[in-house]
Amino acid sequence: MKIISYSLTLVVLVLMTGCGSEDSSSPSSSAGTETESPRIALVMKSLANEFFVNMANGAEAHQSANADRYDLIVNGIRNESDLAQQVGLVDQMISSGVDAIVIAPADSRALVPALARAINAGIVVINIDNRLEPEVLAEYELQIPFIGPSNRDGAKMVGDHVLQNLEAGRQVAILEGITSAFNSIERRTGFEEAVAEAGLEVVTLQSGEWDQTRAAQITSAILTQYPDLDVILAANDNMALGAASAVAAASRGDRIIIAGFDNISAIHPLIESGSVAATVDQFGDRLAVYGIEYALEVLETGVIPADRETPLKLITLETLNDN
Repeated sequence: MKIISYSLTLVVLVLMTGCGSEDSSSPSSSAGTETESPRIALVMKSLANEFFVNMANGAEAHQSANADRYDLIVNGIRNESDLAQQVGLVDQMISSGVDAIVIAPADSRALVPALARAINAGIVVINIDNRLEPEVLAEYELQIPFIGPSNRDGAKMVGDHVLQNLEAGRQVAILEGITSAFNSIERRTGFEEAVAEAGLEVVTLQSGEWDQTRAAQITSAILTQYPDLDVILAANDNMALGAASAVAAASRGDRIIIAGFDNISAIHPLIESGSVAATVDQFGDRLAVYGIEYALEVLETGVIPADRETPLKLITLETLNDN
């Protein structure tokens, strides 16, 4: 098995995954192999987010089971707003001559020029998790397949669940991710649709930038400004964790319903205790695998596949331990 890590945050990845990516300073294939295996680079967002650690683990497990088919390079950035670092990682992969890049872009627009450079260099590019902006892709005349869930449907799903028994007029706050990210926009839209259908009111919409600490700070201020707040819909579980900590610090935990998105393990104790009502599983450990399988297909056939929508599952106390 050959898993090469070029991440600028390699130490973070090693500490958080607990799986030892082998040191592969030499990119050559194993002795006795006539043809060098294709190299696929996985370029993710923040390795401080458990969702992307799970994604890396899923990819590494897949490569271990398919070591004769391809080699894997795992990359991640320090935080989800570090666009320059992710662009730098893409350029680094271009320079190293990888055969394919599977990317969860930190921004739906800003990564397109770098990915255009990769495609012009003959590299296959597959988009996972956060969809690249179609209009920007069209400007660059790029066809990059997207594999991932409907973030709008997932947000609507969890919003419908937590809002279903509330009286009209109740107050809702939405914590969105990075405002220019397609998945953040879709989740915000899904939340807004659920709120509107329930006859409730969005009193504030603020960006927590996908970050737990930032979400806690924002939530603390929201609780002061809106003492009658009833619900917080967070566009990822990291922000739900931050919101829950602020709610607990304000002794409002028995009054405010919190929902998240991603189903990371850190959210499970809060669901069990009732601090968080629900989240959505988008099976992050499989997203990279889907992207890798698509990349291998393109490398083998030369045919770019169609976009693929992947599954979602509502996670509540009742479904938390379902297989």
